[in-house]
Amino acid sequence: MSSRLNLTLALAALLALSACTEKAQTASGRKSDEKPWVSAHTAFDASGYKPSDDRAAWEQQIKARNQSQNEYNRTGAH
Repeated sequence: MSSRLNLTLALAALLALSACTEKAQTASGRKSDEKPWVSAHTAFDASGYKPSDDRAAWEQQIKARNQSQNEYNRTGAH
């Protein structure tokens, strides 16, 4: 009986500790040496934005997106 109880407690401890393990984190997606304005067309692109190797167009799109997230502009309180 004692060995069965020890086995049950050991399995319970093993199950409890297995929840503490961390999954491996691997890098995926964009490589760090790629330029951020060079991208493929995705479903998340802003309407009217055409992905290309044009840095100026990318910067303009980023500025427009940032201004639409600016609370002062959104509320009209300047």
